[in-house]
Amino acid sequence: MEIFDAPSVRELLDSGAEKYGNSTFIKFIRNGAIEERSFIKVRSDSLAVCRWIRSLSEKRMHIAIIGKSNYEYITCLSGILISGNVAVPFAPDISVEEAAELFKRADIEMVLYEQEFSENAERLKELCPFIKFAVNLGDLEEFDRIYNEYSDSSQYAALSDIEVDKNACCVIIFTSGTTGIKKGVALSTLSLVGNIMYQDYITDIFTPNDVALSVLPMYHIFCFSGDYIKNLKDGVQVCLNGSLKDIIKNLTVFEPKVVRVVPMIAQTLLQRVKAILARNPEMQVKEAVTQVFGRNIQWLISGGAYLNPELIDEYEKLGIFLRQGYGMTEAGCRISVPDNTAARESVGRIIDLCEARIQNGEIQVKTPTVMLGYYKMPEETKEMFTEDGWLKTGDIGELTEDNQLFITGRVKNLIILSNGENVSPEAIEKKFADVELVSEVLVFAEKDRIIAEIYPNYEYAELEKIEDIQTVLEQTVDRMNKTAKAAHIISEVRVRTEPLEKTASGKIKRKETKI
Repeated sequence: MEIFDAPSVRELLDSGAEKYGNSTFIKFIRNGAIEERSFIKVRSDSLAVCRWIRSLSEKRMHIAIIGKSNYEYITCLSGILISGNVAVPFAPDISVEEAAELFKRADIEMVLYEQEFSENAERLKELCPFIKFAVNLGDLEEFDRIYNEYSDSSQYAALSDIEVDKNACCVIIFTSGTTGIKKGVALSTLSLVGNIMYQDYITDIFTPNDVALSVLPMYHIFCFSGDYIKNLKDGVQVCLNGSLKDIIKNLTVFEPKVVRVVPMIAQTLLQRVKAILARNPEMQVKEAVTQVFGRNIQWLISGGAYLNPELIDEYEKLGIFLRQGYGMTEAGCRISVPDNTAARESVGRIIDLCEARIQNGEIQVKTPTVMLGYYKMPEETKEMFTEDGWLKTGDIGELTEDNQLFITGRVKNLIILSNGENVSPEAIEKKFADVELVSEVLVFAEKDRIIAEIYPNYEYAELEKIEDIQTVLEQTVDRMNKTAKAAHIISEVRVRTEPLEKTASGKIKRKETKI
């Protein structure tokens, strides 16, 4: 059997600096001004952080990072990974109580936090006396000191001369926990970096000096792996969006060629283009696209949730390719990637590093980039694998002979009615994708009846002068029921006045089915 290998993060930084030199790698806005950092500078500053961390402790530490994507976040993330320590990223809005509980479980000894978390950081240190070091990522003077004092020419230079064990844990990423306790996915360098070494099916997306706008948070594997590690390998310039509320402004400031998004963002941006065209009937489509996306946009890559194929069609009318991939943290990230020759309803094709199969409807995969396991949770880790070593994704799907993958639902979400019929709630929810009056929908069973709980698009209702939303939605469901199979007939529509409850990653929390 061929031994799988991949570069270390240090090797990627070294080769990036050698290949692309003073070309811009990271670009961001700070205090109203655009700042740039070259491949050489990112390498230099990351090595400085590595040396700084190693000067604090010779012992291997688990280091938490709490913050939004900024330059210091990236140099700290890189510095941790090339120093042989373990990075444990968290969402910036995590509560002190949850952080304290997860810090204990993840054996955190050092925390790097953004300015907005400062007050919480003090409380967190009180709850976690095992934290030895706590540093504010917003203290730019301190980081300038670190970059200079621990530079290549400093007395600490030799501290970065270490060889990282690529099979050892380098990052722990906690799952969103839609149900049950959160689990820390332990990934090695071979998992994290190896997963970006696949062959792209579309060869012109990622080429050196192209520009990508990073809008998703780096504490998610989709962004962490794609917008940072992969772009470092490919020589792509990464523009940091910062807050999601800034995306409209930053698209036109940075004018990217490619953006990784979730479907909700793609839908929002499309509606903005449509609104401009509605206000300006004589305007050319290209001009409206330029007003929203800038002059260079070609690709949107979607992940994280169901992507309506109609949305793909809408974007093609704008001259933009929108495609989706599929993956999970436990697999190292990617399982399939976009391919514009694949069916719109698919999530692309299985990457060449990965094997996939369908067992009892479930997608199962085998890949050399699979996780080391859930940190300190051996029983839960064992449950994720079949007896013959395949990772159970928990997703229901179909796989074609030419490796196109289709997702139809989640195993854990299956509704099993009293007559033994299995119902995928996602399959029913997808029917609402084209209903403009529906903003969010959740399908579940209650007393052996299928219920659809809907948060309407109130702005659309007001624009269309729809006063009786309940009746209009019931009429819509009646039309759906006429062509639905018996097990998929919706018995009741419940209209919400507030959005559905979501996880930290933006996924709707499912209700417990009551048969």
